[in-house]
Amino acid sequence: MDEMDTVKRAPISIFNVESNTAELKTSMRDIASLAGVLNELGSQQIYESPLEILRFLNTIQLLYEESLGLAGVIEDTEMLYYRYRNTYIDDAPPTIKQLEHLIYILSRNSWLTKQTRQIKLLDRGKRMMDALIRLANDSLAYYLQDDIGRSLFQARRDAELSAAYDDNGISGGNKIASMIHNVEDAIQKLELRQLEFFADRNALPQLEIIHQLMQELEIKMQERLSQFRTVEESLVMSELVQRGTAVLSKGTALSLGMLTKYIRFVTMQDTPLSDSISPEKIRTFIVNMYNPPIDSNIPNAYDLFSFMEQAQYEDEELDGIWMPIKFAAPIGGQDIDDAIHYLETYEPKVNDPIETEAEIDFEETIVEGESVQQLFDDAAWQMTKAVINTDIIEHYLDVHGESELEEVMIESSSAEWGDAIRSLLAVSALTSKQKVNMKEVLDTKQFDKRWEWVEDDDRRFTLQRHKRTTRDNE
Repeated sequence: MDEMDTVKRAPISIFNVESNTAELKTSMRDIASLAGVLNELGSQQIYESPLEILRFLNTIQLLYEESLGLAGVIEDTEMLYYRYRNTYIDDAPPTIKQLEHLIYILSRNSWLTKQTRQIKLLDRGKRMMDALIRLANDSLAYYLQDDIGRSLFQARRDAELSAAYDDNGISGGNKIASMIHNVEDAIQKLELRQLEFFADRNALPQLEIIHQLMQELEIKMQERLSQFRTVEESLVMSELVQRGTAVLSKGTALSLGMLTKYIRFVTMQDTPLSDSISPEKIRTFIVNMYNPPIDSNIPNAYDLFSFMEQAQYEDEELDGIWMPIKFAAPIGGQDIDDAIHYLETYEPKVNDPIETEAEIDFEETIVEGESVQQLFDDAAWQMTKAVINTDIIEHYLDVHGESELEEVMIESSSAEWGDAIRSLLAVSALTSKQKVNMKEVLDTKQFDKRWEWVEDDDRRFTLQRHKRTTRDNE
């Protein structure tokens, strides 16, 4: 029993059946057949224009009416041609050759069959033609509405399709969600164009139509949503019902509030003033103007500015009391606030002073060749002194004057072998830079040391500080 109830409640849907069933494959072939007909027609340039497509729909309408018994039998293409000319007012009806080609295409896609004395529609052809004609009529009814009416029309159409399919056990394809979405879309457009309607002196009929559509939609939506309240719907369905109820309440309140507010504006000048003023009521009115309820007829500042008409009195447009414009619909309150803030805080852009670059004074300096060479020599010597410490040797010679090489090496540092190497490096640097003079002698003194000369004659020299210059002292 439970399984039977489940099967009964579950709508028939191509998404809920096994993909390898024969019924599903046959239904998909219907779609392929429709695509085949449209593809073959689309490959011919004459069917790319809207009028040629209309002629195609006119033709299949004749075939469809014949299959329903609303018209006589169509025996052949020639009879179809003359029936077309007698039925429709068309300056350029399709030729017999074109109709023969169309019948060939429909026959090849299993929409009809050509018998000896009749062109007979098959079941597939009836359903495909019915779907195409219904699609075209739905599109025409949709585009006959304005932008807000289109969303409301589509929402009402969704409710009708949901009733036509869901109530008969066939899935309508998320029609409830589509219906709610279209109502939300209509509400959004209505809110954006609210000020535009107030500024239009002829907007009352359109507002009445919108409110009427909203009321009709409310009835249909309540019927549809009530169907799902009686069933143990899933969480998704429960959320949709709640969302639909909220959207419907908002839409009805908005359309009713706009209509009553507009009527109040129109009749405001004819309303007799009362001779008694209630301060408390005025205070409440002013407070409510800042955030009036959605279904209230209390106008806010933007509503009043939109409805105010200029040039009602002499020189009125020159005094600057009112904003001399009508607000366009897409401009919201925040945009107006931003614009006013920009105008109030606007500061003209002032060009920054041009910065002039100070001219560089080049001073001509003549450097003699010797000075340049001397500068390079000094730089090279400073680099040498950074690596080799010659100060000890130079200081010793400054104090003791001319001295033997071995004496300088041992007395200025020590008798160790490492200090002898460092002293020789310093002597070599001083000699190469001509900081000291070496003079060969025959007899030299003996000093105690922990190393020996390879060639004993190498020690037979004396060192003497080179004559010091001013630059040497720096």
